[in-house]
Amino acid sequence: GLLMALDVPQERGLGHLDQRYLDGLEVCRFPLLPFLQPLPLDWMYLLYTIMFLGALGIMLGCFYRLSCIAFLCPYWYLLLLDKTSWNNHSYLYGLLGFQLALLGADRYGSVDGLFRPQKRNAHVPLWNYALLRAQVFIVYFIAGLKKLDADWVGGFSMGTLARHWLFAPFRLVLSEELTSRLVVHGGGLVLDLSAGFLLFFDATRPLALVFVTYFHCMNSQLFSIGMFSYTMLATNGLFCRPEWPRRLLACCPPWLRGVLPSTQPPQPSPDCHYGGRGARGGLRPRQHLAAAFTILYVLEQLFLPYSHFITQGYNNWTNGLYGYSWDMMVHSRFHQHVKITYRDGLTGEVGYLKPGVNPQVDLLWSPHCGSCGPPCCGHYSQQQLGGTHRIWGCCRVLTACPPRLVDPRVDLVRAPWSPWTPTPWLLPLLADLSPWRQRLQELEAQLDGHTDTVFIADFPGLHLENFVSEDLGNTSLRVLQGQVLVELVEQQQNHSLQEGEGMQLPAGQYHKVHTVSPEPSCYMYLYVNTTALELERNLTRLRELRERVRNGTEQSPLPPELRPILGEPPPAGVPLDPVVSLFLRREQREQRRERESSLAQRLQRFLRRKFFLFRR
Repeated sequence: GLLMALDVPQERGLGHLDQRYLDGLEVCRFPLLPFLQPLPLDWMYLLYTIMFLGALGIMLGCFYRLSCIAFLCPYWYLLLLDKTSWNNHSYLYGLLGFQLALLGADRYGSVDGLFRPQKRNAHVPLWNYALLRAQVFIVYFIAGLKKLDADWVGGFSMGTLARHWLFAPFRLVLSEELTSRLVVHGGGLVLDLSAGFLLFFDATRPLALVFVTYFHCMNSQLFSIGMFSYTMLATNGLFCRPEWPRRLLACCPPWLRGVLPSTQPPQPSPDCHYGGRGARGGLRPRQHLAAAFTILYVLEQLFLPYSHFITQGYNNWTNGLYGYSWDMMVHSRFHQHVKITYRDGLTGEVGYLKPGVNPQVDLLWSPHCGSCGPPCCGHYSQQQLGGTHRIWGCCRVLTACPPRLVDPRVDLVRAPWSPWTPTPWLLPLLADLSPWRQRLQELEAQLDGHTDTVFIADFPGLHLENFVSEDLGNTSLRVLQGQVLVELVEQQQNHSLQEGEGMQLPAGQYHKVHTVSPEPSCYMYLYVNTTALELERNLTRLRELRERVRNGTEQSPLPPELRPILGEPPPAGVPLDPVVSLFLRREQREQRRERESSLAQRLQRFLRRKFFLFRR
């Protein structure tokens, strides 16, 4: 319960709630239910306090039912208050809180048991365990089924994760590509599909506990997912035999057992049915109701991840609300190009909004844009620029070839949206371009260390307006599929390019790339940051010059403005060259990194980070 309560303020969107009130800003909110609105600031503080006290009461088993309600109601209110906070993890915490409110989790080692003898050390009905175990099993198994997606099986979802230091032991015997395919993607798929089964059976449970613990400990270091990894670690005990806490406490010294929960066998409970072992009468209606509820709840949880044909208005590239699909980490997406245009309906003035100026609005175009989906875009347009304004949006998300997410020809203020019908102004994912992934990786591998590339896909009849920075002195465009028309705005020239053709783009100018073929186009930018390349060359020359001076092979005297590279102070009245200043700062960073690279210091920094995380 405490893990859930501590994690709520850190969820997306809710973490900035108090600061928005304090700044007195007019904010745009995305409630999942239209009638929900935030309370005044003082009441929100009270709500957080009640939720925390409820979580504390659940943990201690103190006023258990009341504590469950005190936690559950504020939590779901805060969760439904903002679509951007909705994800699989926050949804799971709400489900566990709901289940705990129905279960008898205050029977052993609880404060309530000290004052109510009939609850103290009493049996718990088996359906309590069945409900929690089924929920955790569904999280694992459905996540595994979702990973049968082509992106995950093909090893593209977490393409760069194998470079993390946690996978260094695997890279000793496997290449980075094999580590990504076999360990990251293959291991994740097998573990999710099998974890629930392995945890359930006594013979395989010890092995499952080792792998599941290792898996969640790795996730806590790989991803910023709050308390989810630790919550899942805590659920491991649900699959063990119910008497494992008594066996653990029985190993404690006798002088300590007096303040610990009892290790005696539990007493019978009126909530349980014992069958042939001294049963008093048959099943009661309450027990029939509990069994029916357990079955219906499990069936509902199995149905929801595949119910997106009902809530089609929330469907994006994630197929429905990201929060109850359990498709965790299946798709890795990052927005590449965001452009928001508005037009004043009275004056006709056309302007642009900076996407990242508001952290909350930036969530719309974040990698989790499917968590709130199309209604967030529409609600943002109507709340911030409604009335006499019109607004268009364009967002590109990194996939094989990044296509558009929003149709830029649609006025989002007046765009229709319904939770039950597909959203017409959301453009489909260009799945036909998925086979290009392998070829794109081969093209990137052929580039030298100074050349970067960006792949773009676009729909017929649309165009991309782009600006080439003056630093990118060597930028070219090459068509991989379809036909495009490149319009050089300042030069007022048009160039038609077919598949396989390319052209050089002028730096410091705007250009537009129109897709004129009947099918979607795919093209790539090849560019070299000439400014950065020249800077690296200058720094390399300075490093070589310093080495020649130190070993005596440099014959000509060193100019005064370069004397600082030898550790000497700059001459009076001579300004420090910017390149020399950058060279000295890099040298200082490298020296500091070498001094701080001992294992003990790295371990100390790691433990400090974890200490502050848990203290927060």
